Amino acid sequence: MSLIGVQDEERSDLSRAESRAMRDRSLRLLGSLVRPLRGRLVVTVVVVVISTVLRVAGPLLIAYGIDTGLPALTGGDPVPIAIAVGTFAAASVVGAVLMYSYQVWTARISQAVLLELRTRVFRQTQRLSLDFHESYTSGRIIARQTSDLDSIRELLDGGLNNLVQGVLYMAFTAVALVITDPTAGLVLLVSLVPLAILSRWFQRSSQVLFRRSRVASAKVIVHFVETMTGIRAVKAFRKEKRNEREFGDLVEEYRDVNAKVIGLFGVFDPGLVLIGNVALAVTVLVGGLRVASGALAIGALLAVVLYVRQFFSPAQDLAMFYNGYQSAAAALEKISGVLEESPTVADPTTPIDLWQAKGHVRFERVHFAYRADAVVLPRFDLDIPAGQTIALVGSTGAGKSTLAKLISRFYDPTDGRVLLDGVDLRQLHPKDLRRAIVMVTQESYLFSGSVAENIALGNPEATREQIIEAAKAVGAHAFIEQLPNGYDTDVNKRGGRVSAGQRQLLSFARAFLANPRVLILDEATASLDIPSERLVQEALQTLLADRTAVIIAHRLSTVAIADRVLVMEHGRLVEDGTPAELIAGTGRFAQLHAAWRDTLV
Repeated sequence: MSLIGVQDEERSDLSRAESRAMRDRSLRLLGSLVRPLRGRLVVTVVVVVISTVLRVAGPLLIAYGIDTGLPALTGGDPVPIAIAVGTFAAASVVGAVLMYSYQVWTARISQAVLLELRTRVFRQTQRLSLDFHESYTSGRIIARQTSDLDSIRELLDGGLNNLVQGVLYMAFTAVALVITDPTAGLVLLVSLVPLAILSRWFQRSSQVLFRRSRVASAKVIVHFVETMTGIRAVKAFRKEKRNEREFGDLVEEYRDVNAKVIGLFGVFDPGLVLIGNVALAVTVLVGGLRVASGALAIGALLAVVLYVRQFFSPAQDLAMFYNGYQSAAAALEKISGVLEESPTVADPTTPIDLWQAKGHVRFERVHFAYRADAVVLPRFDLDIPAGQTIALVGSTGAGKSTLAKLISRFYDPTDGRVLLDGVDLRQLHPKDLRRAIVMVTQESYLFSGSVAENIALGNPEATREQIIEAAKAVGAHAFIEQLPNGYDTDVNKRGGRVSAGQRQLLSFARAFLANPRVLILDEATASLDIPSERLVQEALQTLLADRTAVIIAHRLSTVAIADRVLVMEHGRLVEDGTPAELIAGTGRFAQLHAAWRDTLV
């Protein structure tokens, strides 16, 4: 065998192994969801079996009434016909009640499974570490909670219902048909051959077309969302006409796919009807001849005709189930993949409590890499005494933000240790860690709710007076008072009622209300205008006096309040000193400061 052939075979084996692993993973997830509902499932299965038996018994009771009850009635014995009519009525009523119960039970089971699944996905995505969210886009996470769960919901609410009822109904109908007239059973058996061929063709063809339809639909939605989200850029660059053409092409593609899907049903539905009608016609012909010869009773013929007609009713639902199953199975595989992810930054098994942190941060021989081939910090040592304010300066990609993420324990070092007051962050109790260290980034996210509620995230137990004092400390009080409802103004999603700079001020107030021992500002003043930045700097000088602070900034004006400046290049410290010492020198920071000063002239 050639090398290429061996490689192809290895890839094929790997693909099969991955498929088995994903299938096993999905089955484990499904088992964990269904296991607590075993009792409900048993009751539901019993109910659906009994209700299906009662539905199938109808034609047999009709045959009994015609062939036995009516002759007995003409002979003066009304008991058989009364038994047939009464049993038929009772079976109809009980069957309807059980069918209602079945629908209710399946709906409850479906909602219980979906509720548990939604909760697990939400908890898991919150539990996973930052590296997962930075590599797994938010759109994909949203898809797990929306479209993927909707696929599973559709299967549980409708598809699975149709499958169970359809399979049982067809099976019981076939059994009843054979019991009533074995010859008619042979006719039905022969008709199953073209039915199986037609159903298999429909499953394969519809699987491809439905997948193309979902892709085309997703393209339309993505293009629409991108256009509306970036409407300012669309207006600024006069992109309306081009967007119309692109959107028109996508809609046209979606329409063409749907037209093919409709054409597919245009073949399948009439084909299904044709097979059913031919089987019914042959059954009537053969049965009629046998009735004429006295080999079959007229009531039995009527029952056989009803059974053959009813047998083909669920066939379309079963064929459609296959496509819903494929979509739900793929969705379950994706969700199970997320749920089996493990946090790379795990909580300690035996955490160390640090109730009153002082803020002494130390890096000991820290090595860190996001990927094996992309080392950010080759070997890093740094000591930040408690209460010291340091500024990290350097070009993009120098490792400044990585340093901040390691201090916040969004990531763990590949090697070495990061310590807070002599305790390895990996051993520190999570509550103590989050209470002691707070990070404010350039992206200031505001949650739905009022201004006061967003500030109070720093300390949910804070009083209104403490919230206002925090806002005053960072210079946010003035603009908050000018909002329609002051501190009770709803900021809407992503702070729609406030500007980018104002959102940043609110995030400062939130952080200061938390009162951490270590405060990290990662480009946190980038969205502020000059007056706001100066106001915040004044507040920072007061509020950071008794805590450790790490400031990452490209604006060198922000660096002025630091006790110490660290210049980083390629994950290493190349300069370390006070702002005045470094400005007076001839190093990298002095050059940066001179270039910045020239921009102010």
